[in-house]
Parts: sequence; structure tokens; C-alpha cells
Amino acid sequence: MTKYFLSLPHDSAEEPTMENMDPAELQEIIAAVDAFNTAVQEAGAFVTAGGLQPPSSATTVDYSGDSPVVTPGPFTEADEYLGGFWIIEVDNDDVAIEWTKQASKALRSRIEVRALQEEPAA
Repeated sequence: MTKYFLSLPHDSAEEPTMENMDPAELQEIIAAVDAFNTAVQEAGAFVTAGGLQPPSSATTVDYSGDSPVVTPGPFTEADEYLGGFWIIEVDNDDVAIEWTKQASKALRSRIEVRALQEEPAA
């Protein structure tokens, strides 16, 4: 089985969070996402999921040189950023895409799906 990363893009100009959403719309989305999460768990495909705080809350650490460099903020400027994710484990791309369709419907948003790289056989 392959693990897939389902990612939720957000608009960087807005930095949306649950705190600044319309409460009624937020409750509808939470209910839809809870139903999606339950279905993924019951199917045995759920690995993990989470929402991320906006990039403005990030800290970037670069220890590729002789000493670490710690910088407030994201590592790159972008029009969009990763707002949340799921990792699921399913048989193939077709199954992953079907789950992604359901996630997109629940969140009323675009969702990107990609397989995680697997370690090469020794």
C-alpha cells in the first residue's frame, strides 16, 4: 500500500484561520470534515491529519552550514501556502483520488494529492 499526502492550499494574502471564518459556515465545514475523517478511519486508510497555522507564525531553521540560522517567518514567499493536510494509506492512485474528491467536497476547497516517496529497496 502507498501513503498519499492530501494538502489544502490557502491564499497567502488572506491567511484564513478558523477564528476568522463565519461561524455558521465553519460549523458546516467541521461537520463535513468530521464525516470525511470518520469514513477514512472506518475504511482503514487514515494515517494522520492536521491544520497548520498561517506562515506568518512560522520560524525557519537552516543548519546546512557550520551553525544554525533561525529566522522568523516562512522559508519562502508564495501566493499560496499549505493550510492543512491528511496522510492516507491506500492501494493506488485511483483510490487516493476518490478520497481526495471527498475531502475537497467537505472543505469546499481545492485539494492536491501526491504519493509519498518510498525508501528504495536495499
